[in-house]
Amino acid sequence: MKKFWIFLAAIAFALGLAACSADKEVQPGNTATEKAEKPAENPKSTLFRFYMSIVNTINQADADLNAYEGAEEPTPDEKVAASTSAAAVASDLQGLEVPAELKDQKADLEAALKDLAESYNMKAEELKKDTPALDPANEKFAQAEEKIGAAFESVDMKKPSLAKEL
Repeated sequence: MKKFWIFLAAIAFALGLAACSADKEVQPGNTATEKAEKPAENPKSTLFRFYMSIVNTINQADADLNAYEGAEEPTPDEKVAASTSAAAVASDLQGLEVPAELKDQKADLEAALKDLAESYNMKAEELKKDTPALDPANEKFAQAEEKIGAAFESVDMKKPSLAKEL
């Protein structure tokens, strides 16, 4: 008998939920409901997603460059591959656009993208030389990292380390 009452209560509960969850018509003049359908984008999440797109863009093309920089005695073929890899990263970075939602951080982020692309272009050119010096390119990279950090700090987020992500 207890099972019967539990079963009956479960059916009544299910019917009650189904009745309460029926779609309600939206009044044409109800703008509060229309605005609630699409909440405002959080600048922190937009900034983080954009930052991750920078990281992913670089990581997709810099494998040969990383291999060259990590090798104790790189071969000439590795050096050529690293130069090509750096040029590809620079080209890919130039294709990124700062989202419109980040209008307050746009100047810093565009300058950072420009510096990053320039850094990789500098590496590509240096790797064509007999004895490449990558320090100026690394300094340009650090400048870009500072600009990205400034954008993060403007929305009360901690500075990321782009170099560690790559």
